[in-house]
Amino acid sequence: MRVVQNEQMTIGEVDISRMVFDLKSRDDIPKILRGLQFVYTNIPLRTLIFRLLESRIAPKVSKTNGRPGMALWTILVCGVIRLDLNCDYDRLHELVNEHNSLRAMLGHGAFDDVRYHFQTLKDNVSLLTPELLDEINQLVVLAGHVLVKKKDGEALRGRCDSFVLETNVHFPTDISLLLDALRKVITLTAQWGDDLGLTDWRQHAYNVKHVKRLMRAAQNKKRSKAASAAQVEQNEALIIAAHQQYLTVAQAYLDKARQTLTVIEAQGLAGPIDWVRKSEIEGFMAHADRQIDQIHRRVILGEVIAPDEKVFSIFEPHTEWISKGKAGVPVELGVKVCIVEDQHQFILHHQVMQKQTDNQVAVAMVTQAQQRFPNLKACSFDKGFHSPANQIALKAQLELVALPRKGRLSKPAQDEEQTAAFVKARRAHSAVESAINALEVHGLDVCPDHGIDGFKRYVALAVLARNIHRVGEILWQQDKKRELRKSNYADRDTTYQLAA
Repeated sequence: MRVVQNEQMTIGEVDISRMVFDLKSRDDIPKILRGLQFVYTNIPLRTLIFRLLESRIAPKVSKTNGRPGMALWTILVCGVIRLDLNCDYDRLHELVNEHNSLRAMLGHGAFDDVRYHFQTLKDNVSLLTPELLDEINQLVVLAGHVLVKKKDGEALRGRCDSFVLETNVHFPTDISLLLDALRKVITLTAQWGDDLGLTDWRQHAYNVKHVKRLMRAAQNKKRSKAASAAQVEQNEALIIAAHQQYLTVAQAYLDKARQTLTVIEAQGLAGPIDWVRKSEIEGFMAHADRQIDQIHRRVILGEVIAPDEKVFSIFEPHTEWISKGKAGVPVELGVKVCIVEDQHQFILHHQVMQKQTDNQVAVAMVTQAQQRFPNLKACSFDKGFHSPANQIALKAQLELVALPRKGRLSKPAQDEEQTAAFVKARRAHSAVESAINALEVHGLDVCPDHGIDGFKRYVALAVLARNIHRVGEILWQQDKKRELRKSNYADRDTTYQLAA
């Protein structure tokens, strides 16, 4: 049984619409809770969001029978809080159990002893999909536009830019990636063998240390600062020998693991769990085989490995090697994310750019943003989004395209980029960096979630959390102005003296 929100209030529970926040607080939690309060108390908005949650999260689960599950409103609040505070599940677990204002937003009163388990939070927040979050985000942005008193038919002016969301990986080298693969092969094979009573991997902990020592030896050989040609040649021979020894031992452990799998298969796989175990081990074996081949070709044969053949993490294979030319940041390991922000500082649309460059997504970003918000009439970009085809396609979709060209400009291009509207849009474009910085501060600096699906969910949840936070900031400023007017009116001298 899973409901959107418990309709029956308990003793000590505070109605969400009556929650009051300290306007002098400078922390992020009250502002995001103020935004969530707006979402909950705006009846048309809440109805649409609840309808989406009911239809997308476990739609086949009975709403009236069975063991009670976490309420859908609670799942959404937990996901938004986690991303907006840029916290892990450990801190989220502490907050939802101990923070009084947050528990009130979740629907728990002072005498409510309901506690959330760590794994419960993790499992339920992962039920939110990127598509669901994108639809909720559209509703929040539309409500935010009403809040800032956007006029009907008023054109939206967008700012489009991309940034790198890093994955939670170590700096990759081919020998360290081989160590990662071997460590998993040895550990998983040993665990499975131990469950079945096999004694082949009694020393698996030592085996992992053995491989790691050989990897470190090969790594340290490359740190020599020899000056003479003879010393350089001698060091090259030592480097090759160290890598060859590392590869020989790695191949031996792989062969041994394959023999163990053959023995286990001969005994018969008991069920789906055994098939999953076998598939997982074979996946890491494939990674190890690839790294052995690449190390052999690079170090021993002297070949140059093409970038398309490289993998930068065996645990997060979607990780890309990105060099954007930023000062002090030679390379970033992650995936690029593109966003479109409007003049009201709401993020209209985002896209995870797997194996894509800026100029490849420019038209798609505008097209999809206009499908969500037809009033988008202008958009600014930086030079990375330029291509002749993009210039033509975007001008057919938008009334104003502030897309500067690369290289030397022709006379018509110069005239176009010197118009007042183009210059104004270009000057306003830098504000998108503030949106990117806000996203990075509120979650999108490093993605801790696993897999490309977890990556996309993390990005979509961060965008939604940022827009709700923006709603909270607008309401916060309105509340402060209202309190200031009250205090000023209370201090006025209202005593009137009649003229003599």
